[in-house]
Amino acid sequence: MAVYTEVTDEALAAFLQAYELGTVTSFKGIAGGVENTNYALQTTKGQYILTLYEKRVAEADLPFFIGLMDHLAKAGFPCPQPVRNAHGEALSTLADRPAALVTFLEGIDVKAPAANLCHAAGVAMARLHRSAQGFDIPRANALNPAGWPSLVADGRGGADTVEAGLEALIVDELAHLQTVWPHGIPDGIIHADMFPDNVFFLEGRLSGIIDFYFACNDYLAYDIAVSLNAWCFTADLQFDRARAAAFLAGYQSLRALEEDEITALLILCRGAALRFLLTRLVDWLNVPPGALVVPHDPKAFSARLRCFQAMNSPWELGLDRR
Repeated sequence: MAVYTEVTDEALAAFLQAYELGTVTSFKGIAGGVENTNYALQTTKGQYILTLYEKRVAEADLPFFIGLMDHLAKAGFPCPQPVRNAHGEALSTLADRPAALVTFLEGIDVKAPAANLCHAAGVAMARLHRSAQGFDIPRANALNPAGWPSLVADGRGGADTVEAGLEALIVDELAHLQTVWPHGIPDGIIHADMFPDNVFFLEGRLSGIIDFYFACNDYLAYDIAVSLNAWCFTADLQFDRARAAAFLAGYQSLRALEEDEITALLILCRGAALRFLLTRLVDWLNVPPGALVVPHDPKAFSARLRCFQAMNSPWELGLDRR
């Protein structure tokens, strides 16, 4: 989340006329994240998140995101629910941007999750994959291997200013992954961005998952690979096998991985590391002037990528051989 577009008091008041949310008592920008403009909205009737869609989010994809949150919420999955206005619309326009309100979820994100919280996150991911079944609006992953070459091109010329040798690392890894990327393993709707800051806990229990704006159809095991990157490294960027084993055990308590998914998992982890390295590099090199946004350091993912490159087998990730 971030703030790229300022919303005036007058524009907010006009926007909220179509809703029955009471009187605004607080309205402030949220600086975390890098994709959309987000505000925390408090009214006399409750708390909400107001999102203005920017950058990589295509307007044509918004019915997918809104519909998916509706579908998951109806299935009992803990996620934000879109708020509809008096016309029954969940999508509107504010400050010349597509905009939506969703309900606020209680809880906090954990910066350094212990193994028990990693286990809970794994369970939640498997539950998400199960709950999303039957949702019939497709969305391709725009940030899959077919989309990486354009990101590589966008980062050329600036990569080595961030880290010596980074451009060669990226180019060589892309070439490798294009030859070994798996085909035909189980797929479905995935979150694709289930980092710890998108997962909330309350009194030690997982209370909700937010930020579905990268959700798409892709390999289910790729979603796991994204979260092994996100949840299972220490502050000094060492792979934490205990956290990874807990996440994988949690996931497999609801859905056992198939043999071809296990075979592919290490390659998928390398791909997920490259994907976030590329997008963070591009964001790092292209912060809009005046934007209230804190770009993420891409070197965190070059370190992850090198860690996975050093592994020889998916079993090194913490999978249970039983």
